[in-house]
Order: sequence, then structure tokens, then C-alpha cells
Amino acid sequence: MPTPDIAPAALAYFDPGDGRRIAYRQHAPKDGAPTVLFLPGYASDMEGAKALAMDGFCAARGIGCVRLDYSGTGSSGGQFADGTLSRWLEEVLASIDLLTEGDLLLAGSSMGGWLALHAALRRPDRVKALLGIAAAPDFTDWGYTQEEKETLRRDGKLERPSPYGPEPSVIWRGFWESGAEHRLLNSVIDLVIPIRLVHGEQDQEVHTGVPLKLMADLRSADVQLRLIKGAGHRLSEPHEIHAILVELLGLLERIA
Repeated sequence: MPTPDIAPAALAYFDPGDGRRIAYRQHAPKDGAPTVLFLPGYASDMEGAKALAMDGFCAARGIGCVRLDYSGTGSSGGQFADGTLSRWLEEVLASIDLLTEGDLLLAGSSMGGWLALHAALRRPDRVKALLGIAAAPDFTDWGYTQEEKETLRRDGKLERPSPYGPEPSVIWRGFWESGAEHRLLNSVIDLVIPIRLVHGEQDQEVHTGVPLKLMADLRSADVQLRLIKGAGHRLSEPHEIHAILVELLGLLERIA
């Protein structure tokens, strides 16, 4: 699904109300079109392949697009070790309230999918559709062994080898503990909007049982899961991004 080259939006910053310096890039919608808010995954940022593809796709069609970096990540201020699900959700909600108007479609990658679900629950008058990309609700619960949880309690952090580079992936106790306050699975998730989930069939970080369980728990009757054969967690190959954009277009047509 090719799109013409669009100049990236200028880097800007907003303050959610307590002095935090949260980086974002924004293309404004045209003629009352909706806005897509892209939410990155854990320890990721707004400059990844999926975010850039979505930004260009939206800009070429007059759809608004906002990308942001959570505090402590990317171009935002703060320390990553201070990040919690609660803190980053505050920033997402502030970006909705301060930066956007009109109808919203939330697109969340991995942890961003978890945050998108919470944001949709808290802004039901604004969020009209949701796209989960390898969405990982409750991963602080099911994503760690008992031994790893004991390490987090004892040492305050957990380091794991990262499949994406030489530096280890670090989980801090504050973030892990905040996950318990934001569990969604195994109870009814009271969203009735159109929801699309795109997931890799070979995702080793968020196994396919997670989106299947999420489908079952969502109240909405308009939920579809697209499994991509052979795909892993990143979903950043050209054909995988194409599949994501196809689902995005379908959702935009549903709320037009």
C-alpha cells in the first residue's frame, strides 16, 4: 500500500501538567477527519518502522496522526527507570486531551496495545476504534516466570537478553508492580467499538493465546483477529506493515 513521501512532522513537546517534557510529532487532520494516535511498545519510541509507515499513510490521506514518546524514552525527558504503566497512561490521556479534537482511532503496539485499551475505556466519548498490533495486555502478569518475579521483588529490576540488540532488556520493579493495577484479562472489557488485532503466528513474546483471550473478554461484537503466518513479535517486515495498514484503513472506513 504505497504512499507518497511526506515530510515528517516537526518534533514538539507538551507538559501533561507536572513539568514532564513529552516529545511528539503531529499531522493535523483535514476537513473533520479523525486522528490516529500511535502508542509504542515497552522501551520503544515513535520512530519505528510501524509508526513511520502509519504516519505517512495518514498524512497522505488527510487523516490526523499523533506519535509520542513516553517519559524516559526516545526524545522525551525523564528517566526510563521511573516509568510505570500508570505514568505512561497519564501521558497518553494528556496527549488526547491537549493535542487532539474530534474522533480518535488508537493504534497500540505490544504494551501500547495495553495502554490503548485503558485509554479507550477512559475516553469513551473520543475513541471510536482501536487497532492492536501484537497487543500485550497484562504482560507483567503472564510474561514472567516465578523466578523472574522473585528477582524483581528482591533486586528491584530484571535484565533479560534482548532479541533486538546487544543491550539487555531491563524491567524495573515499579513498572512491573504497576501492571497488577491495570490487569484487564479474565473479566469483561467494556468496549463496544470496532477493534482489530494483528498478530504474528510465531510471536514468541506474546503468544497467540493472548489475542484470543482478549477477543473473548471484549464486550464489542465487532472484533477481528488477523494472524500473519510465520510472523514474530515485531511485525515490521513490508508485508506485515501492509497488513497493519489494511486493517487501519478498514477501521477508518468504519468510523468515517
